[in-house]
Amino acid sequence: MKLPKIPLAQTVIQLCKAKEVQHIVISPGSRNAPLTIGFSNHDYFKCYSIVDERCAAFFALGIAQQLQKPIALVCTSGSALLNYYPAVAEAFYSNIPLVVISADRPKHLIGVGDGQTINQENVYKNHILYSANLRQDVRVENGFTQNNEPAIIKNLESKLEKLLGIQKNIQSQNEEEINLAINTAIHKKGPVHINVPFDEPLYDMVDEFLVNPKVEKVITKQRNVDENLIDNLVDQWYHAKKKMVLIGVNAPNSISQEWLDELANDESVIVFTETTSNLHHPDFFPNIDKIIAPLTEEQFKQLQPEILVTFGGLIVSKKIKAFLRKYQPEHHWHIDELHVNDTFFCLDNHVKVSPNQFFSEFFKKVTHVTKSNYQDVWHSVKRHRQTKHKLYLKSSPFSDLKAFEKILKSLPKQSILQLANSATVRYAQLFNINKSIQIYCNRGTSGIDGSTSTAIGCAAVSNKQTVFITGDLSFFYDSNALWNNYIPKNFRIILLNNEGGGIFRILPGHKNTENFDTYFETRHNMEAKHLCAMYNVDYARVENLEDLNKQLIDFYSETNTPKLLEVCTPRIVNDTVLLNYFKALI
Repeated sequence: MKLPKIPLAQTVIQLCKAKEVQHIVISPGSRNAPLTIGFSNHDYFKCYSIVDERCAAFFALGIAQQLQKPIALVCTSGSALLNYYPAVAEAFYSNIPLVVISADRPKHLIGVGDGQTINQENVYKNHILYSANLRQDVRVENGFTQNNEPAIIKNLESKLEKLLGIQKNIQSQNEEEINLAINTAIHKKGPVHINVPFDEPLYDMVDEFLVNPKVEKVITKQRNVDENLIDNLVDQWYHAKKKMVLIGVNAPNSISQEWLDELANDESVIVFTETTSNLHHPDFFPNIDKIIAPLTEEQFKQLQPEILVTFGGLIVSKKIKAFLRKYQPEHHWHIDELHVNDTFFCLDNHVKVSPNQFFSEFFKKVTHVTKSNYQDVWHSVKRHRQTKHKLYLKSSPFSDLKAFEKILKSLPKQSILQLANSATVRYAQLFNINKSIQIYCNRGTSGIDGSTSTAIGCAAVSNKQTVFITGDLSFFYDSNALWNNYIPKNFRIILLNNEGGGIFRILPGHKNTENFDTYFETRHNMEAKHLCAMYNVDYARVENLEDLNKQLIDFYSETNTPKLLEVCTPRIVNDTVLLNYFKALI
């Protein structure tokens, strides 16, 4: 096995293996050559080569999202690691473990005008769980120390002993920092940064490891809910006749069905689930915007909960956020081992355990159900909305809304659905999606960048078919995502092309002006046909409902290449159809 000669590179590689960081996404460069040599020549690691660092980072994010394990990113020095930043921020807010390993130049070559050199230490300081700034190895070669200062020849034996002592200290510090960084990514579920300085020569190799770094285990302690807190929460629960549970981004199969049934069977509880919650129950309330958008002020007051219980990640629906900020509950509990957001400005309890552990201890003490008509009232509203929803779609013209109805019904069971941000995820929230389908979306920062790359990373390690639905701006923005040799043949992209940022036509603003078209909606006439030809992706285009139905018949079937279906919808009709939809729900 060929290994880098540099001890620091060997240390990084061995500690990644010891902590089961197996998937390594590498972008080409020279300064990171010692790491690339070590990772790519080692049988344990699964390495991916992706040129565009922004795409590489989101690709790694998609892998980490699926495996729920730290994934390493390796890049050269300079602006390369800045291109990781959007994905680092997404990982930070979505609690996804990424280990960014950036090669750097020696300190004496920073700030002196060398190329590919920036101040890399702590570069992600506002969106990182830990930054490990490693120290450069010490060695003597050709009468010079590694920092290019002349070595003192006299008293050579004493000098070497001193250098060896310094190197031993540096090695120990580096091991400690690497251990702490990777352990943090594992335990706290988020991104960390390891900055690794290397001096030339960078390509020297040896056949065996020269160092044996110490491995520090991740220490996790079982958290327990304070008995007094549980008693207090149970008391609040008994006194409330209107309780709302709101669930944001949530990993599939992470909540025990027992606790979902307990919540559903309580007539004083309504459970609102977002599409990204991956939770289903016939008595739950999905499609939040469909239910609450048409409400009057009097109805909002009727819906106002006395207790709000939240768990999961960030919330998509702006309407539920606006509602709960205006009509605040008396109590808001958020259940999460690590993270909390006071989204509705009324949080009074952060219960620092998993939802499963909380409900296990909580429902042991809940011995009776509070009498209430809260759930029944809103079930009647839910049924009414669903009836109006079906009637409107039956007669509505071809549009984004109509296309989503057909596309979401066509999805293969037991597949993975990746959603782009902006209008895409919001349209998906209006429909019921088969409960066997796992749903993901980058809701940490909710940006349009990197959605395609994330979906491809997910598909690369999943044993299920991945379908990615995206809008045109998001897709073309991340078009380098297709410059990727790891796209599975069964990967499918459905591109809704309405010639611009259609969501801006729904938001307040002066539509159909040159200023709006150019700077907000950003109109364009691009299509994906030529991109697909360049990247060997099978391509089809539809412009009406009849052709869409025909294409969807065998779109998901097995082929020799990935496939993209471009669905072209009428730009100046989509917003009217959607706004009229919400009016029709009353």
